[in-house]
Amino acid sequence: MKLESNLVDVEVATPAGHCDAFLAHVPGRGELPAVILFPDAFGLRPAIRGMAKRLAAQGYAVLVPNPFYRAGKSPADGMVFDFQDPADRSRFMELRAPMNHEAVAQDTAAFVAFLDAQPFVRKHGKVGVVGYCMGGVLAMQAAAGVPDRIGAGASFHGGGLATDAPNSPHRLVPKMRAPFYFGIAANDDEREPEAKSVLADAFAAAQLAATIVVYEDTLHGWCVPDLSERTGRPVYNEPQAERAWGELLALFQRAL
Repeated sequence: MKLESNLVDVEVATPAGHCDAFLAHVPGRGELPAVILFPDAFGLRPAIRGMAKRLAAQGYAVLVPNPFYRAGKSPADGMVFDFQDPADRSRFMELRAPMNHEAVAQDTAAFVAFLDAQPFVRKHGKVGVVGYCMGGVLAMQAAAGVPDRIGAGASFHGGGLATDAPNSPHRLVPKMRAPFYFGIAANDDEREPEAKSVLADAFAAAQLAATIVVYEDTLHGWCVPDLSERTGRPVYNEPQAERAWGELLALFQRAL
């Protein structure tokens, strides 16, 4: 499938079915480097589309997949979860469960192939990945799953990146070839102060560059504009979100 429209809803064929996604680019700029943007737990929705459009304006072709596509297409306004509700937490975990390392690697290979087929994408070039909250794990899985194509990665307020679990994402670092930027929320760091050191050690052992920064006075989710409304808490922190945005652009400019 080849597309010319600069903002379009698409479907990407994967080994597990068809993933609904959003694709953004600015026409007339030649062949663009590609980026896959993995959303947080609330999925593909207007706020995330807006972030993709903004990134596309900087000279990238940006694909935002619905991470829950195995359960169906994303609602227009994204998923609705109240993480204080045990039933909603259980529903989220059921939807999250299929996103193991192998599945995300297969998805990522399909996303990259889809992007390669677009006339405005730099064919077979390095692809960037960025994820928010849950998407931070997906970004790491993607980088490990398709290491020959993923050229840079970033995670902002990613959860569960370095744990004692045998499938912890940090254990995938030896399979990666991409430098990474990790922006950690201050309250996440308070809960898991050792996680940043575990991440740093994993990247150092793999002789792979990683920048790991704790953003002061931030809450989990601080980068996504609609998180305050969705959670009923003052989560979004615009000054720190803009700082994170600048770091993301600098990473992609260097690596892609």
